[in-house]
Amino acid sequence: MPPTSHNGVSGSGSRPGSTKPGTPISNTSNCSLILRKQLLDLQKYPVDGFSAGLVDDDNILEWQIVIMGPADTLYEGAILKARLIFPPEYPILPPKMIFDSEMWHPNVYDKGDKKGEVCVSILHQPGEDEWGYEDAGERWLPVHTVESVLISVISLLSQDVPDLSSPANVDAAKEVREDFASYKKKVKRLARRSAEEAYD
Repeated sequence: MPPTSHNGVSGSGSRPGSTKPGTPISNTSNCSLILRKQLLDLQKYPVDGFSAGLVDDDNILEWQIVIMGPADTLYEGAILKARLIFPPEYPILPPKMIFDSEMWHPNVYDKGDKKGEVCVSILHQPGEDEWGYEDAGERWLPVHTVESVLISVISLLSQDVPDLSSPANVDAAKEVREDFASYKKKVKRLARRSAEEAYD
């Protein structure tokens, strides 16, 4: 049986408070240092279109994101709330981005335990795509940052017509193909609602 430290955590290399048992201390502390630096950089040098902060000051692995709907798009005027959830292995592995604001977009899951999760190449696990939709270079690379992820998501929302090649929300993709006017109307309604809810 491994020795137990004074705080009740076994001496097996796990870090107290780690979100994943068995995460080596060096992995978690490296992740924490990188994320703190990226957060400080974003606060010191804000980027147009979004803001970022921690959901809880004691948890560097979960960020609150607010995206301002890009001008001249269906999302213009929207105030979209989301979270970035980082694995302790970041930046080797990508974060997950989950919209808390209701979304209707082919690249955002709308059902089940993935509801609100963004499906975009930059957030997919590194390596080859088993389905052949993406090149390895389009997927997550450790050089990506929170800023590059959010710019990619804003770009996704700015497309005139969403990419339908591998939809997370099949119903939204079908509506884009079959009744684009109805799709646009629904997105604009949700964008207005997000702005109203932001001021409630």
